[in-house]
Amino acid sequence: MAYQVPEPKIFACTQSIELGEKIAASYGAELGKVQFSRYSDGEFQPSFEESIRGARIFIIGSTNPSSENLMEMLLMLDAAKRASARHITAVMPYFGWARQDRKDKPRVPIAAKLVAKMLETAGATRIITMDLHADQIQGFFEKPVDHLFASTLFLPYLKGLNLDNLCIASPDMGGSKRAYAYSKALECDVVICYKQRAKANVISHMELIGDVKGKNVVLADDMVDTAGTLTRAADLMMERGAVSVRAVTTHGLLSGDAYEKIEKSKLTELIVTDSIPVDKDKSKIKILSCADLFADVMHRVHHNTSISSKFLM
Repeated sequence: MAYQVPEPKIFACTQSIELGEKIAASYGAELGKVQFSRYSDGEFQPSFEESIRGARIFIIGSTNPSSENLMEMLLMLDAAKRASARHITAVMPYFGWARQDRKDKPRVPIAAKLVAKMLETAGATRIITMDLHADQIQGFFEKPVDHLFASTLFLPYLKGLNLDNLCIASPDMGGSKRAYAYSKALECDVVICYKQRAKANVISHMELIGDVKGKNVVLADDMVDTAGTLTRAADLMMERGAVSVRAVTTHGLLSGDAYEKIEKSKLTELIVTDSIPVDKDKSKIKILSCADLFADVMHRVHHNTSISSKFLM
């Protein structure tokens, strides 16, 4: 009798419950049961309420701040390891703390490297994530990393808009590679914003490299935090004669007064994924779910089939 690979078990951290349920439903499974006990001082303890001995399990959870989200993932990985799970995959739609990927000045940490080592020490045997802030973060791990791209979601949406005189823009020099990849897929021009920061999240100066007059512009970035860069870039491009400005950003952190900035800005719309919970009631924000993408990749990983078709860029 041929051996049949048992189906994996899928669990979710508390802040990713909604996305976890979508991924599990797309996979064709139910979300596993996890109970969280919390002490009065804020300390918490996760507990798997079903056997996972010898099983392949997927733990879904983005690790955006606060640090509780990262701590929750680490504790669940450790619990799974100590419960004798055979394969433990950390499914992290958004890999938090990734902006600290190098020493950009003396006496600062490389937090992305530290988080990678913590995940491995806690018990992760594989990582699945999407649109890392810097591609080289994959090299911080000694375990396999499946790095997915939200372009598999954004490109069909953008093509469906049927925009004339389309132009892709990068909000900064660091995102030029992403912008060129989008422009190649959409067969259109590229412009780049050059910005200088006074300090983190504060732009002192921005200039545009390229011509946007008479064009429908799409800004492409991996994340939007305070929305200062995107809204300022949109204003600048409209001043330079753009017909419309949209933005596609994988991870909608949207901290501080970001929602207010977006609603008041000249952006036609902001398109994000649900890698992080986003307010669904904002008129200018369009949310594309990444659940089917992750479910498909998880299925391929479990059955040891290729996932290269998911790497559009």
